[in-house]
Amino acid sequence: MTEPRTFRIAAIPADGVGTEVVAAGRAVPDALAEDSDGAFAFDWEEFPWGCDYYGKTGKMIDDDGLERLKEFDAIYFGAVGWPTVPDHISLWGLRLKICQNFDQWANIRPVHFLPGVQSPLRKADNTELDWVVVRENSEGEYAGLGGRNLSGRGPGGEVAIQSALFTEVGCERIMRFAFDLARTRDRRKVSSVTKSNAQQYGMVLWDEVFKRVALDYPDVETESVLVDAMSAKFVLKPEDLSVVVASNLNADILSDLGSALAGSLGLAASANLNPERRYPSMFEPVHGSAPDIAGQGLANPIGAVGSAALMLEHFALPEQAARLNRAIEAATAAGILTRDVGGTATTEDVTKALIDHLTN
Repeated sequence: MTEPRTFRIAAIPADGVGTEVVAAGRAVPDALAEDSDGAFAFDWEEFPWGCDYYGKTGKMIDDDGLERLKEFDAIYFGAVGWPTVPDHISLWGLRLKICQNFDQWANIRPVHFLPGVQSPLRKADNTELDWVVVRENSEGEYAGLGGRNLSGRGPGGEVAIQSALFTEVGCERIMRFAFDLARTRDRRKVSSVTKSNAQQYGMVLWDEVFKRVALDYPDVETESVLVDAMSAKFVLKPEDLSVVVASNLNADILSDLGSALAGSLGLAASANLNPERRYPSMFEPVHGSAPDIAGQGLANPIGAVGSAALMLEHFALPEQAARLNRAIEAATAAGILTRDVGGTATTEDVTKALIDHLTN
């Protein structure tokens, strides 16, 4: 009998609803593994890092935390942030610390329109819509370069400088990633998002690299669109989208817009990938810690379960990933919906429905 392939996963629920959706997100793929005839299994280890941990220790993550995480096949993340800790401390102290140190430079955020979920976009009622945002995840506007002048100008005269970093290497690798992804889709098209009319250095470099890389993919349709125009296109002409590649900030904003158009941020999955596999990649829903509903069993677990499907794809288990996605579609089509998408189901209700659709 063939030994099952066991994947070691570091689970970091972190804050707020992160604890609830990670629990759900573990239960559903565990049920899938149990139904796989021994083909694969998960070995989970949970870490307590987050804002509560910061309150007790003054640290968002242990000093040796990154070294410990290196030993895992993947990281499964919940959400970070809580009112007791400034957001820039919690984000940089945990999530960005992992992303940047593990060079998880490719962030993918699919935009899926699920059956049974009403979109605020009228066009979604009768138009096939499905695209993915590819986000440069290691530099750009979130490079962390800058500082504040805390003295010398007197009260009201403080200066803050926040610099964006664009490198030719960073631009090229995320664009090639986007083009390679486009070749796997029905519509072979890459839309580059820019703002080079106003940002004449970094974004002009971005545009130049995109034009050069596109020459190596003559089979892929391309367009270059200013970010403000792309925001409008997400709403007015989303059927023309397939793969959208953008800088760290622009893709962050656009992907949230896409998820809102699909019905809710609670549906949105994401993957922070180190494509070279020198470090573990990290999979997480994008909805945040939602302090207003934390601990009430109201959180939507679909974004977390969809992130688990992306993790299975990363593990070269596309059929199992497809099973998870089909279970999500079956559950939403059956009207098992949480409050954020107009339903009354609890986190536990949706989790149970997903498992039932997997195993029946």
